[in-house]
Amino acid sequence: MKTVILPGLSEHNREWAEEIASQMNVGHEVIVHNWRHWLEGGSLSLKSELEKILGEIADDEINIIAKSVGVFVALNLIPKISSQVNKVILCGIASVVAEDRYALVESTLAKIPVENILCIQNENDKFVPYAEAEKFYHSVEPKLKVISKPRSDHNYPYPEDFQKFIA
Repeated sequence: MKTVILPGLSEHNREWAEEIASQMNVGHEVIVHNWRHWLEGGSLSLKSELEKILGEIADDEINIIAKSVGVFVALNLIPKISSQVNKVILCGIASVVAEDRYALVESTLAKIPVENILCIQNENDKFVPYAEAEKFYHSVEPKLKVISKPRSDHNYPYPEDFQKFIA
């Protein structure tokens, strides 16, 4: 078992991911996925990131903690490896307006039991506030657990919540 952290797009998210990883006490390896563009420059390539993540997890059973663009990557990854996925935490979805987001969440829910997915959104996240995220997630699946956190930013420092859900 591994827990994989898929951070947000910009490089300051590496610090967030490493901090979360260091605070997780789940009895197995917690790895931070470093986006290729952090290391080599350029922009995010979904195809190459998926290949890189698949190499990092191999055949292991995994939990996923995803933030911001990591949510988008996770939603594209999960249908490919659903038999390996245990629990999924989606934090700070950064866009719900794109038509493909609905289909991505729907295809994830077709593969992962709803009780194994937790969505966390800050009350006043600058990209998507909680009310909008909750409306979106519940339009896909009313039973999906979506919780609000009392912050007004796009930071998700909730290792205790992550650990409790994964444990």
